[in-house]
Amino acid sequence: MPGVLYGGAFEARAFAVLEADLRHALTGAHGSHAILDVVVGDEKKPHSAILKDYQRNPVRGGLLHVDLQVIRLDQTIQSNVALALVGEAPGAKAGGVVTPSARELLVEALPAQVPDQIEVDVSSLEIGDLLHLSDLTAPEGVVFLDDADTLLVSVTLPSLVVEEVEEEEEGEEVEGEGEAAEGESPAGEAEAPSE
Repeated sequence: MPGVLYGGAFEARAFAVLEADLRHALTGAHGSHAILDVVVGDEKKPHSAILKDYQRNPVRGGLLHVDLQVIRLDQTIQSNVALALVGEAPGAKAGGVVTPSARELLVEALPAQVPDQIEVDVSSLEIGDLLHLSDLTAPEGVVFLDDADTLLVSVTLPSLVVEEVEEEEEGEEVEGEGEAAEGESPAGEAEAPSE
């Protein structure tokens, strides 16, 4: 699989890697936030890098191309981190619906401190409650870069959907009862004998 390694003063370099090797490196404890040691060509010293972007085959789902960014372990980076809802909201037990409004957050941290995910505890949310980014405490060494007013989760009553179509169909059937088709006599009435 082709890829490119770039970042900072490092001159961009193309490389190729076995997809199985890259998948193995990115399925460890830190997943897609893993810090990779990349050796290009005949170089002896590895470069610390992170997965910056990738392209997938839209049909088969396999990786087509990967971008790796060279980083310094002593300098902060920005990264998108997935949100994970934890706990059970009392509002959900009371019939409400827990709706996540954001799937990930932009954070800044040292490469080794970027969390795999940000946990959002919903165990105190009642019907009508909203949880904003300002309600979360960032993990140590992590700074949230999104707006503090960003809505993360809401608990609302389910919407009532009224099926008007069924009522109309029933009404049409009622209107049609007792009406005779043209040329027919109503039920229960005998036709007058013809002379």
